[in-house]
Amino acid sequence: MNFPQFGTLRDLFTYCTTTYKNNSAFSYINGQSYTYEEFGAKTSEVSDMLASYGVSPDDKIAILSQNMPNWPVAYFASTAFGRVSVPLLPDFSDFEIKNIIDHSEATALFISQRLMYKVAEETLKTFKVVIDIDTLTPIRGSVTEQKAEIKTSSEEDLAVIIYTSGTTGNSKGVMLSHSNLCKHLYSACILRPGFEWDVWLSLLPLSHTLESSLCLLLPMASGSKVYYIEKAPTPTILMNALKESRPTTILSVPMIIEKIYRNSVLPKFNASPVTRTLYKTTFGRKLLNKVAGKKLMKTFGGNLRFFGIGGAKLDPVVERFLQEAKFPYAIGYGLTETSPLLAGAVVGKTKLQSTGPSVHGVTLKINNPNPETGEGEIVAKGPNVMMGYYKNPEATAQAFTEDGWFRTKDLGIFDKEGRLFIKGRLNNMILGPSGENIYPEEIESIINGHSMVAESLVTLYDGKLVALVHFNPDKLKSLIEAKDEAIAAYYKTKDELKHSYDEKKEEIIKAYEEKKEEFSKTKDDLMQSYDEKKEEVMKAFHEKLDHLKKEVYDYVNARVNKFSKINVVVDHPEQFEKTATHKIKRYKYTNKTK
Repeated sequence: MNFPQFGTLRDLFTYCTTTYKNNSAFSYINGQSYTYEEFGAKTSEVSDMLASYGVSPDDKIAILSQNMPNWPVAYFASTAFGRVSVPLLPDFSDFEIKNIIDHSEATALFISQRLMYKVAEETLKTFKVVIDIDTLTPIRGSVTEQKAEIKTSSEEDLAVIIYTSGTTGNSKGVMLSHSNLCKHLYSACILRPGFEWDVWLSLLPLSHTLESSLCLLLPMASGSKVYYIEKAPTPTILMNALKESRPTTILSVPMIIEKIYRNSVLPKFNASPVTRTLYKTTFGRKLLNKVAGKKLMKTFGGNLRFFGIGGAKLDPVVERFLQEAKFPYAIGYGLTETSPLLAGAVVGKTKLQSTGPSVHGVTLKINNPNPETGEGEIVAKGPNVMMGYYKNPEATAQAFTEDGWFRTKDLGIFDKEGRLFIKGRLNNMILGPSGENIYPEEIESIINGHSMVAESLVTLYDGKLVALVHFNPDKLKSLIEAKDEAIAAYYKTKDELKHSYDEKKEEIIKAYEEKKEEFSKTKDDLMQSYDEKKEEVMKAFHEKLDHLKKEVYDYVNARVNKFSKINVVVDHPEQFEKTATHKIKRYKYTNKTK
């Protein structure tokens, strides 16, 4: 199969808007929609608008918006016409957004009405033009007397700066050239060929390279249709979107499919003693998973042929379910710095816990492998590897080996067939007491397999392996409600006692004076009994919670090697703070365990 090759994003833009001009391009479900021809016309119109406000070649243009049909217009009005796009994650804080705008020296801003509150008035004044991306109309700025020049970019010109929201807390501006993105696009086309009849449903933020490279550029290359969800994708809205769009392709992060398995699939298997017992046998598990897979396909609209998973490691139990369910999942591995794909396994060619072999044009190897295990840092070479970090030569130098290989800072190993297996992050790896490599991600995947656990994080604290566990709030509900109801009843009774006292204050005082000693004893005894009841409730709650933590402790340590056994389980009541691809921001929780 022959795939088109592009040198710049302008080449891709011209190709898709002429070759597929009558095809549907970008649409809200039951809302705003562009054909490729309409998309091309609107993008050219917006590019001219930018020029009329003095936005010059190579100027940086920030995009702060949720996914919508106008997002690709803003992106290509920048990149296809000689300017540089700076996508901002909607989840960035006000502080991060200001820092990125200042650091990138952006001169124009596309912003959605929903996110307008995140940019201060003083910052808005610094732009040549601010455009409401919902309507593509200017809301700030002045038209210049003479339009700025519009240039045609070369392959090696900078196309986008993507600021990462990493798990280490250091947000850097990744510079990707036109060549980086177009060479990556060609590799992606070879790995997963697209067709005009494909329908994509976009779920991840377009401001992240995973979504912009693979759920924007890739469908454009084949003239496919992309749907966006206008409202926040609650379970009900998502189910309706799947029903309406009936997608053939979805890109996801592990957390989405893991939640579906743990919250929807597994509870049905455990609903009756018969299926629960059957699911514990190999034959029964495979049979039930296959049945569940058919139902899951219907839930996803019935036409799904490619469910791509990337951004973090997939839980092995969930992946086994997907395999046995015959669900059309695929696995990809990469980083923002590599546009992003480095390795991938398509539907039908996945192997449990492997990300697959390197993609076309990319060479991967293990740097300084452990002589006993073969594990080491994954390093990469290829035309998709970034130009560097914007205005940060020191970080750029540190990102490459002396002989020019990009350091992923991920630890991995290859099997005999050349398939890559990720062990964990180099920065996350914990050195055991006898020099053993302990990978917290592997322990976490086991912890998360416990039915009562929603998510977890394993860290080293005072020389001990500590598991911070966020228990499933729905499954803890009855325990918490019982505690809350008992405490509420305690306070209600206490209030009633006080109210009764206030009503009969004079009578009580008189009685108190007459039988001072006896009354004080009775009162103290009564109040003590209520305090004891409260303490009993709290004690019972904490006893049950401690029992649950002990259960998780035993569950995990029975399934890991002796070096990876956890020393303590700590209840973490709140969800962990995460990046755009739903990886926990580990730096916020390291060495903070009490």
